[in-house]
Amino acid sequence: MEFLWYHYLLGAVLIISSIFIVILVMLQQSQQQGLSGAIAGGSDSFFDKNKGRTKEAKLANITKIFAIVFFITALVAVLVFALVK
Repeated sequence: MEFLWYHYLLGAVLIISSIFIVILVMLQQSQQQGLSGAIAGGSDSFFDKNKGRTKEAKLANITKIFAIVFFITALVAVLVFALVK
């Protein structure tokens, strides 16, 4: 099977996006509230209400974007490799 230029491009995009996803997930803070917060109820604060503007929310949004790029690229790669035989 002959590798064409778009095989390398799709592979590079998959590798780069997966590295960024790992880095972004590691940068995010963990949710430590867990089950105790669900039973006792979480306290709403100013930071909870304005979560969309915080650094953690921006990291979460960027992570979602890279995850979408990764899955779309993986789907395209599967279709390309299935069609080109």
